[in-house]
Amino acid sequence: MKLYIETLGCPKNFNDSEGLAGIWEKAGHEVTDEIGQADVIVVNTCGFINDAKRESIDKIFDVVRFREESGNDPIIVVSGCLSQRYSGDLFESIPEVDIFTGVNEYERFPQIIEEYRNSAERKVYQSLCPNTFEEFTARKLSDMPYSETLRIAEGCNNRCAYCVIPQIRGGYRSRPMESIVAEAEELAAAGTRELLLIAQDVTEYGRDIYGKLALPELLQKLCRVDGIRWIRLMYCYEDKITDELIEVMAAEEKICNYIDIPLQHVSDNVLAAMRRRSTSASIRDTIARLRKAIPDIHIRTTFITGFPGETEEDFEQLAEFVEETRFERLGVFAYSREEGTPAGEMTNQIDDEVKEARADSIMRMQVDISRETGEKKIGKVLDVLVDGMDEEGAWIGRTAYDAPEIDGEVIFRDPAGEDGRKLKPGDMVRVHIDDAFDYDLTGTLIREG
Repeated sequence: MKLYIETLGCPKNFNDSEGLAGIWEKAGHEVTDEIGQADVIVVNTCGFINDAKRESIDKIFDVVRFREESGNDPIIVVSGCLSQRYSGDLFESIPEVDIFTGVNEYERFPQIIEEYRNSAERKVYQSLCPNTFEEFTARKLSDMPYSETLRIAEGCNNRCAYCVIPQIRGGYRSRPMESIVAEAEELAAAGTRELLLIAQDVTEYGRDIYGKLALPELLQKLCRVDGIRWIRLMYCYEDKITDELIEVMAAEEKICNYIDIPLQHVSDNVLAAMRRRSTSASIRDTIARLRKAIPDIHIRTTFITGFPGETEEDFEQLAEFVEETRFERLGVFAYSREEGTPAGEMTNQIDDEVKEARADSIMRMQVDISRETGEKKIGKVLDVLVDGMDEEGAWIGRTAYDAPEIDGEVIFRDPAGEDGRKLKPGDMVRVHIDDAFDYDLTGTLIREG
């Protein structure tokens, strides 16, 4: 049987899909990139905020229409966070879908499909979140095997007022260090050069199984893995960015001078209402410590505008903070009211128009900051990881300051012309930066020797 997977949402979902694909192949089946060849179609959904939920629902109906119009009769499965959260409602409202599974059923997926083939009975498979880290017994790498996620934990204990992730993914469970390093070695042997460390909270790693924040120790072990060039830290919480972690980041050449810290706000009033452990003072201190120890570090962050009770003064504090701090990478979300969260029950909700206007205001400011950040790189020679070629024949890649699918790109050409184009995705090259735009850079390949 052939399986086709459509994945939505964050890198953690893509990691799950790779695990599912590997489990499917291990059971003796095939994975296809052509939806028209599929016997089973999986839509791996996201259910974090309203926009993500709408995108997931739209994709489900796209697959349903495809089955109706194609004349084929594949089994349609909806999995992932949206299905974990709303499986009962979805089961009743979308009868065209055959199977709904949550986030903990990937290992038994071949068995689930076999049960359906024998009974043709629509069903929901949804188990409670486990208390330990469940590892995939197999994993099929993406079409970018040189850049891969490495999941170090599952679940979350932070309980932010706006977030449903603990309800979906459960409490925080660290993965044993030996297992993580072993997978990193397997990935390196398969050609992976960039590791993106992912979890709901990467900086919480180890507290539950080692009794301490063990990310610095884990990073040192991963830096010893031959073949890995870049290690990128995603989803770090400010209150757990210790001096020890910063020292390791500064000392280890393989760790990218890049860190993703979703701060969400800077007003103490809003941070307290969000149930964040950070304060305005601690945020400023952490940024200062990072920039002092690693002068060229690129900090990515995200903010939420329009959280319940956010006053005009709160928003002005945020805007002034963005202007003065000048984050190298930044995204903004208008607050999404989620049922079942403390924030969703708050009475001081803010109009959608105000939330969106505030988000747009921050992003307009950030465009100029981002362009300035890029302009500082003009004239420099940077290492670039090749991702491919565009339709006009220019190469596309990323620097160590840019995460895949999130940040900017480097568009560069080979001065040797057609005869020199022997690059391939995953190559690491040197590029002279010629110009900068809002988010992307352009440059010229430097041929060594």
